[in-house]
Amino acid sequence: MGLVVGHARALVGAEVATLALPTDDGRLAVEGADGLLAAELLGTVFPTEGSVTGDVLRTGKAVVLADASADARIAQPIVRARLGPALFVPLAVRGRILGSLTVANRKGGPLLREVAVQLVETFAEQAAVALEHARLQGELHRLAVLEDRERIAKELHDGAIQALFAVGMNLQGSALLAGDTELRARLEHAVEELDRVIRDLRNYIFGLRPGILADRQLDQALQRLVAEFGQRTGVLAIAEVDPRAAAELAGRAGDVVQLAREALSNVSRHAQAATCRVSLYLEAGGGVLEVDDDGRGFDPATTTGAGQGLPNLQERAERLGGRAEISSHPGQGTRVRVTIPR
Repeated sequence: MGLVVGHARALVGAEVATLALPTDDGRLAVEGADGLLAAELLGTVFPTEGSVTGDVLRTGKAVVLADASADARIAQPIVRARLGPALFVPLAVRGRILGSLTVANRKGGPLLREVAVQLVETFAEQAAVALEHARLQGELHRLAVLEDRERIAKELHDGAIQALFAVGMNLQGSALLAGDTELRARLEHAVEELDRVIRDLRNYIFGLRPGILADRQLDQALQRLVAEFGQRTGVLAIAEVDPRAAAELAGRAGDVVQLAREALSNVSRHAQAATCRVSLYLEAGGGVLEVDDDGRGFDPATTTGAGQGLPNLQERAERLGGRAEISSHPGQGTRVRVTIPR
């Protein structure tokens, strides 16, 4: 993105260039900025409706403004206060609008000549092709990774786990035939260790399946995640997902699913629960993901969070700008609550 806006600005000698792309929630985000106001503009999000960029995306036609500061469609106060002549050009490839490229001068600066407009439009066509190529390459890489992980998970399940299970059955049979009490105890202990290894491998397989989000909405992904967890562990698990929250957090669906997956993994390893509930809903500050279980619980004052996976949850939540909290009492279950700001 930085190269695109840098080349666009240098091409016509403009003082600022930005690249805006649609977000998953229907707004627009400045993904690239170079020159005047670059630091302030980069990363800003603004509504599609009623904006010049939104009009460009809707019509697929360039917009030239003699004075951006006088146009009511420029919603950002910092832009209206500082920019003058501006050109907004769609980034389109095969009839699909990817975003909008803007070049501009400061308020009172020179107007953009017609030749500059033509140059930027030509450059935008080439940039759109490059961006689409990068997107497709990224998608191919993502699919390759997903396929590789699914293959590893299948091989672990069909190969290693089945082999370990067979060994465990043989050892269990040997323990029943053993006449020596100490030998029988050792064999039974070995069987218990194999069961533990099998449980760990199944947990690893559970974490190797990010493909759960492929071609699915966040609410469907969470429903499937919880259903798979219930089938795998025998815990009665339900998912309660507010469609509005799922839509609001669609752009961070991968992180939300991984947070739920880590919390459910903790339930599987530590809780000894009979029931579990995964909830996703909205509150004033943003989205909330909760995972509740009726397991054995623990005393947070005497148990380290590392044993319950809290550091990993906290770190992932903080990367989203939120926080993760665990509340628990011995014999009264555990609640993991992750807040995700808008």
